[in-house]
Amino acid sequence: MNLEENYTMPDSGLDAASTARHLGVLVVGLGGAVASTAVAGIEMLRAGSNDLAGLPLANVGTAGLAPYRNIHFAGWDLHGEDLASAVREHRVLDRDQTEMVEDVLSTVKPWPAVGSVDFCKNVDGTNKIGGSHRDAVDQIRSDIRNYRQSTGVGDVVMINLASVERWPDLKLEVLQTAAAFECGLDASDPAISPAMLYAYAAIVEGVPYGNFTPSLAADIPALTRLADERNVPVAGKDGKTGQTFIKTVLAPAFRARSLYVEGWFSTNILGNRDGLALDNADSLRSKLNTKGSVLDDILGYPVEDHLVNIQYYKPRGDNKEAWDNIDLVGFMGQKMQMKVNFLCRDSILAAPLVIEIARVLDLAKQRGKGGIQEQLGIFFKAPMTPAGRREEHSFPVQQSNLLDWLNAA
Repeated sequence: MNLEENYTMPDSGLDAASTARHLGVLVVGLGGAVASTAVAGIEMLRAGSNDLAGLPLANVGTAGLAPYRNIHFAGWDLHGEDLASAVREHRVLDRDQTEMVEDVLSTVKPWPAVGSVDFCKNVDGTNKIGGSHRDAVDQIRSDIRNYRQSTGVGDVVMINLASVERWPDLKLEVLQTAAAFECGLDASDPAISPAMLYAYAAIVEGVPYGNFTPSLAADIPALTRLADERNVPVAGKDGKTGQTFIKTVLAPAFRARSLYVEGWFSTNILGNRDGLALDNADSLRSKLNTKGSVLDDILGYPVEDHLVNIQYYKPRGDNKEAWDNIDLVGFMGQKMQMKVNFLCRDSILAAPLVIEIARVLDLAKQRGKGGIQEQLGIFFKAPMTPAGRREEHSFPVQQSNLLDWLNAA
């Protein structure tokens, strides 16, 4: 099922920008490769470009989705350089694209961010919020309020694009209830991560929250319940952009043709800041946690030899390579192989999804739909799902779920 076959929008979300409302996207990790690419892309559209390639919902005619040219970015980062400098550092854009948006991006500087080398050992910076957990939350909430007041943009969402954190012990009491979490904030409990602080601040400010990282945030029980109580839309986690995206497309086809997957070996190499974070064993474990169950869930049986390897390789930069070897068994037990080598651009794949997640979260808020937004599962490796309900990983099913939700009155 193709989005463009079911929805048409003559203005493609662009022509209506002059009269439609505006949307602020507050990003945790604003200076990273994905965020700076998303900002640059929107600025190029605002400068007159009509190139909507890569934006999955560009031709969706759902009323209420914010036009791309009315999206504005701000946010936090441990690195305080302006976004023009960030774009030059990450080298995702070509020279002409960089020059087109450089003047605008040079005026955008990240706010001081919450960071913890205990949760993310390989990534730190000097543009940092100090003090206790409660101090950090108060500052984040103040930043949200100041943004609304200074820009006049009342509709905002928050997206987490920060580096991957290690997972805490999920059984700890501080993560179970909103009351325990509040006590943990006052005590600066070491089990509470920066990602959780941002998610909490967003929820109590009534700001929809999306987690594009594998880090635990709004999906801990305390914050999921808080989002339900306050009717704030939340979604995540871990953006499905490259190798796992391909798996969730191929695996349903193998199942439909009764081709038994005997083994699936996956290797990733990347050299951007995300790769550097994953060069730490604890952060890498968080990433692998969100990748592991996809095949078993789709195929309906455990793939005994499903191996995933991620390596930081600095020379590759944002040009990620995802290589897969798939061993299949077909009719009469005959064995076959499929090999996939996806030479992809990490941020070029991820940035449009971030934009669309923000638009759908905002639409959920406009519709009065709080709590976990399952329709956004198509964009995540480990979609948030209400307790007791299985995660859906099959790409065709996820796409149908999103289409149905968008089409609902």
